Formats: sequence, structure tokens, C-alpha cells
Amino acid sequence: MRTVFIRPQLFVFGVGGLILGFLWGMALSPSAFAVQEKEDYRYGISLWGIPAGHAYMKNETLVDADGGAARHLTTTIRSNDFISVFFPVKNHVDSLVDSRTMLPRHLFFKRREGGRHEQFDVTFDRVANQVTVMKDGKPSVHDVPPGTHGPLSCLYFLRTMPNLVPGSSVFMNIHHDRKNYKVEVKVEAIESVRGSWGEVEAIRLLAIMPFRGIFLNEGNIRIWLTNTPERVPVMMEARVIVGSATALIEKWVPSPK
Repeated sequence: MRTVFIRPQLFVFGVGGLILGFLWGMALSPSAFAVQEKEDYRYGISLWGIPAGHAYMKNETLVDADGGAARHLTTTIRSNDFISVFFPVKNHVDSLVDSRTMLPRHLFFKRREGGRHEQFDVTFDRVANQVTVMKDGKPSVHDVPPGTHGPLSCLYFLRTMPNLVPGSSVFMNIHHDRKNYKVEVKVEAIESVRGSWGEVEAIRLLAIMPFRGIFLNEGNIRIWLTNTPERVPVMMEARVIVGSATALIEKWVPSPK
């Protein structure tokens, strides 16, 4: 089994909405691999061997306005003062998803990357299979396939999947920026990932990205999930607009084997 050693100087970026939605190739609903009811993860960020900031990924269970169980998912990425002089990054994604299906009901995204500022608000109608998007003050309505995810809920949904066997693939639908995409996630390997907190066995996935994502990733994305029922995302790698990126979890205690 190969061990991946993580140097503190790796460029770290983009944790939250890096992977995607509706399964074709494997199970069609969440399994016993359950995301914990409350999570609060921090990821270190560095760029070109220089510390660059932090990313925060939070999840909590709550009761929604209709009295049903829901998940409140948030991801925030911020560059530090030094990197912000050259390329300021301040992104925030907020989503409400159904606790049982992990399908999103609502998504709000606000982005600042370099000189680019953008925000949009998306409401999912599961009965009509449509989304209403408010962007730049203009509303629009779009049809979506049943089971379509947003760019944040998809990661949590992926974590619930059983049978992530090397050599297999998961096919997903995701709606992003008023368009629908089909995305393949390949299960590449089982290997060890090491950080300051120790070493864990992880499932390495590769998302084949046909579009520039909400964090301006320029190509495919890799993600490492712990090979445990929690499926904690401990590391991610992507190419973003300013270079190659890796995200490594910090201040985290792995569950006992």
C-alpha cells in the first residue's frame, strides 16, 4: 500500500464544493456510510510553498421550516494577508439539504477570486425537477434531471456511498451556474495519507471535471476519503486558476481503527 506524505508547503485550496451529484453506476441512495450529524473541519492552505490561508467545512443537522430533518452545509475559503496582496480569495458556499437523500433544497454561493466577484442563489424544486437561479439580480428557471445535486451537497452525498472499489466509477449529475453536467468520479486506489495528526487509510477518487467549478478549478480533482464509515475528506488536489492545489485537514483526530 502506498503512503502519501504531505509536506506543509504544498499549495492547498478548494475544499468545499469540489465533487458532484446523482449516481448512475452504484447505489442510488445514501447507505450505512453516514456523514456525522455535526462536523467542523479546518484545512491548511499553502501556495507555491508559502502558507496561503485556510478552508473551513461545517455540517450540522437541524429541523427545517417544514418540520423535517435537514442538513446545513457550509464551506468557506480565505487567503491569508500575504497571498491576498497578489490574489485575494474569499469564497463562501451555504446549502440546505435533505438529511435522508442529501439532495439540496437551497444553495447560496458568494465568490471573490482575484478581481472576480460573483454570487448566485439557487432553489431546487424536486417535484417539477427545476431550479430557480438568481444571478446578477436576474432570475431564471432551468430543468434538471431527477436527483441532481449542487456543487456542495454532492460531496456529502458521495461520502455515503458503499462499494467504492478501485477500478469502478460513479456517474453523477450536477447543476452549476445555470447548466447541467454529467460527471464521472473514478475510484482509483486505497492508500495511506499522513498528516500532523498521524496516518489513515483512504480511498483515492478522481473527478473528471467538464467545467470550471465554483473554486475556479481548471481541470480534474482528486479527493481522499477515509476508508471508515465516516468517509472524512482528509485531502484534495486540484488545478486552480493560479496553479496546482492540495488541501490537507488540520486539527483532526482520526477515529480508532
